Amino acid sequence: MDVAVVIGNPRSGGRTTTVAEAVASHVVDSMSGAHATTTYELSALTGELFDWSSQRVAAVNEAVRTADLAVFASPTYKASFTGLLKVFLDRYPNDGLAGLVVVPVMLGAGPMHQLAVETQLRPVLVELAAVVPTKGVFVVDSELDTLDATIEAWWHTAAGPLERLLSP
Repeated sequence: MDVAVVIGNPRSGGRTTTVAEAVASHVVDSMSGAHATTTYELSALTGELFDWSSQRVAAVNEAVRTADLAVFASPTYKASFTGLLKVFLDRYPNDGLAGLVVVPVMLGAGPMHQLAVETQLRPVLVELAAVVPTKGVFVVDSELDTLDATIEAWWHTAAGPLERLLSP
């Protein structure tokens, strides 16, 4: 299984990356078979995201599109996901993620924005024809010390749909 983890945080290597990679790891560790996970920090591409001729960005777009599973992650900014992630997703044509199994992930300062993952990020992924079979994962910053429990609670309902879609 080929897994792409896309991080829409303007700062590389932060909490968003930690959470997204933990979600991806939990999914692949629960599945049988070999897997390869690649993390793409969009902050490393900021100078090229608006350059439609950028081969580096095109290569990341293609690698994500052809993965078996993608985790798209963003911190919550103004009750939504980051513009950085939006610009990356805007590079796909209509139905550009057709058939790609996706898990949306967002982090926030408090629970008041927990629906952003469902009302902001999910609709864009669905518009691109991604398959989003589970609720997204929302993690409150102050609960990072219990991240494993949060992911396990999500996995309790996500396991069935994801295993059916991703099993060889």
